[in-house]
Amino acid sequence: MDVERLLESSGPFLGWLVDWYNRRPTLALAQAIEKAGGSEHVAVLAVDVTSGFCSEGPLSSERVGGIVGPIARLFEQAHGLGVRHFILPQDTHSEDAVEFGSFPPHCVRGTDESMTVPELRDLPFSDLFLVLEKDSIRSDIDTGLDDWLEDHREVTTYLVVGDCTDLCVYQLAMHLRVRANAFNLPDVRVVVPVDGVDTFDMSVDAAEEIGAMPHHGDLLHLVFLYSMAENGVEVVAKVV
Repeated sequence: MDVERLLESSGPFLGWLVDWYNRRPTLALAQAIEKAGGSEHVAVLAVDVTSGFCSEGPLSSERVGGIVGPIARLFEQAHGLGVRHFILPQDTHSEDAVEFGSFPPHCVRGTDESMTVPELRDLPFSDLFLVLEKDSIRSDIDTGLDDWLEDHREVTTYLVVGDCTDLCVYQLAMHLRVRANAFNLPDVRVVVPVDGVDTFDMSVDAAEEIGAMPHHGDLLHLVFLYSMAENGVEVVAKVV
């Protein structure tokens, strides 16, 4: 593959992609709840909103830390409108996690990195949170998520936030969407608000210096939001 040819041929698509991103609509939460049939039919899922990604540790970043405020506001707004389903799949790794072959050790069970960020943990309704421990980027493997979904068939609208857009958020949103497709559940909505998700950035120079793979945060954020939308996930600018 020739890089110059790729850059030239991808220009029109990238222009369209940025325009698509900038035109994402807002979602009125009260209307979404009404459309779902009531707050009991709505769940908020926040993946990996932990200190290890938002504020401390080798995988934390300012970009990801910036989504904590919007997520906390979404939690408060949803709770104020009667939502009581709050699911938090979170990296809670074993010390010998196989994933550490791909990423530096992070969010090890029992460390501060594996804890929910204080902005969520200190909310007065945090006793409602269902924290699901996970040992990979998948929220549905050996976590109990599918059991919860099966036990709460009345939930048809899922608001998905967290990090990273191209890793755990993508896996979670796609699992919810594909599961609904496979089980022929036409009423299911999976919504990802842009202001509640993000991914990290690592330049080529920085990656080469430490022997890692580079990670273009803006591009991967856009491409994976697009991929989710292409597969039926509703990508919105924010929830109001």
